[in-house]
Amino acid sequence: MGISNVAVSESTNMASPQALKKGTSDGNSSQELQDNFLTLLIAQMKNQDPTNPMDNSQLTSQLAQINTLAGIERLNTTLGMVSGQIDDSLSVNASNMIGKGVMVPGNKILVATSEVEGSESEKETITTPFGFELMRDAESVVITIKDENGNVVREVDLGSIPAGVSSFTWDGELNDGTLAPDGSYTFSVNATYDGQKVSSTPLSYSVVYGVINSKVNNKVLLDLGILGSISIDEVRQIL
Repeated sequence: MGISNVAVSESTNMASPQALKKGTSDGNSSQELQDNFLTLLIAQMKNQDPTNPMDNSQLTSQLAQINTLAGIERLNTTLGMVSGQIDDSLSVNASNMIGKGVMVPGNKILVATSEVEGSESEKETITTPFGFELMRDAESVVITIKDENGNVVREVDLGSIPAGVSSFTWDGELNDGTLAPDGSYTFSVNATYDGQKVSSTPLSYSVVYGVINSKVNNKVLLDLGILGSISIDEVRQIL
C-alpha cells in the first residue's frame, strides 16, 4: 500500500543521586529559632514574677510552630534532593539518545534518492519516517501527502489504528505510480471513529545531535539540528 510500520526500540539509564549544596543561613532556620526561643525561655523563667508565671498554652503554641517549621524545612530539603536526582536522570537518559532518531510533533517528510549499494546505475528512494498520535481508537485513518507547492501527491487509507503513537514509512510512490522527486513534503492526518473526527497529532522524524541543559527554564532540551531544539518531554517515540 506504500506505507509500512516502523520498528521501535527504547533504552533507559538511571542516574546516580547527588547531594545539594547548602545555602548560607539567613538567621531564620528552625534550629536557630529553637536556640533563640530556648535562650529567651530560660531568661524569662529566671526573671518571671512568681505571682504571675508565664502562660503554658502560649509556650506550647510557640513550640508547635517551631516544630512545624522544622518539618517544612526537612520536607523542602528532601524534595530538592529528589528534584535534583530526577534532573540528573533526565540528562543521562537524554545523552543516550544522541545519534538516534526520534518522533516529535511536526508534519514533514523528507525524500532523497541514492545509489543502491553495489550498483552504479540502480537508484532507490529514501524517505524519513512519519507518524501520529491518536487520542482514541480510530476506525479509519487517511494520510494525505502534499509537495512543497501544496499539491496532493499521495493519499493512503491505513484502515483502523489503535489509540497512541504509530510510526510508518512511505515508499515515495506518487498517486500516478511514479517516484517522488527529492525534496520536502508535508502530510496531514484524517482520523475518524463512527463518523466522528478523532483528535490526532502529526509526528516528524529527526536525529538527536546533542543535549542542552537549559538554565532558563530548567529543562533538558534535545538539539535536532536544522529543526532547532525541543524539550525531551515532547519526544513521542525513539526509533
